[in-house]
Amino acid sequence: MGDPVCVQLLKQIGKADNVNVLRSLRDQVHEHMKGILQMSPVEQFNEQLNELHDSVICRSIILAEAEMARLGMGSPPVPYAYLLFGSGGRQEQTLSSDQDSGIVFEDSVNDSEEAKAYFQQLTLIIVSNLQQSGYPLCEGNVLSNNPEWCMSISEWKVKLNGWFAEPAWEAVRYLLIMADGRSVYGDHRLAFELKDHYFNNMIDYPNIIRRMLDNTMRHKVLLGLFGHLLKEQYGSDAGSLDIKYGAYIPLVNAIRLLAIQAGIRDTSTLSRIRRLAMHNELESDEAAGSEQAFRLFLRLRLMTTEQNEDGLYANNGKLSSRNLSREMTEELKSALRHGKRLQRKVFKRITGRLM
Repeated sequence: MGDPVCVQLLKQIGKADNVNVLRSLRDQVHEHMKGILQMSPVEQFNEQLNELHDSVICRSIILAEAEMARLGMGSPPVPYAYLLFGSGGRQEQTLSSDQDSGIVFEDSVNDSEEAKAYFQQLTLIIVSNLQQSGYPLCEGNVLSNNPEWCMSISEWKVKLNGWFAEPAWEAVRYLLIMADGRSVYGDHRLAFELKDHYFNNMIDYPNIIRRMLDNTMRHKVLLGLFGHLLKEQYGSDAGSLDIKYGAYIPLVNAIRLLAIQAGIRDTSTLSRIRRLAMHNELESDEAAGSEQAFRLFLRLRLMTTEQNEDGLYANNGKLSSRNLSREMTEELKSALRHGKRLQRKVFKRITGRLM
């Protein structure tokens, strides 16, 4: 990380001794990164921003462990890994991302209930620390303090087995969420073991990829039949473009499904594109077009309107079309056309039919 301000912020975050200090530093991160967004190469900016997010999250966990010790709960009874999903798992968080998290902990040879009770209390503090630091809760309740997302490694394996064996819509959605999972703190070995189990199940249940396709194709690109941009029609966002769900998510989802099918375990979209090209799952021109489109969508998503609600950083992923120059509008249309072609490729590869 070459930016001296970011380097200094990382050092300060690593020394923060309470959540109020951490919140102040998170605000400084926000203001600094917002100030350099327009002048920074988007890939470099994204790496810096996500390193800072990771640092805040890790410090929140360390402060929570210290609080548990102060409460007389001691240290973690078994090793554990703190997992990030969604944009955090993909290392694609924006200036204002919510919490998508989970915990996997080692099976206890002594008292499994004691271990479970410890992590339930620990995660309550972690989630609270992150909320106080400006991170909203996940609306879908994919949170480490939800017992469904805080389990021992053996419990996680049973859960995954169930999702694969009975792939209802919600189970498939959770499986796709798991594909983006990344360990940000703790014993990374547990996360690797969980990912091993996931991909072994992909081999045992090859038809699951057809079920994943429906979820992957749910969001269409915001390009009309005649090549025009599809704008929001109603409400306060009328005239804006849904960058998150009309550009970014369709491409991210398509690349993710190709990566899952190919057994690629990288979680970031750019890494997945490059791995797909290395494995000849994408032609060189397809990979180059996907990288170019992704960088544009990422930059536009970083530009989306922010709403600081009750001290929490949040945004709706929508961008006023007035913020786009004519050149950028044409670039967006070209990238969206690529996104459509990519969706057709995924559909044909999995079904054998044209979309």
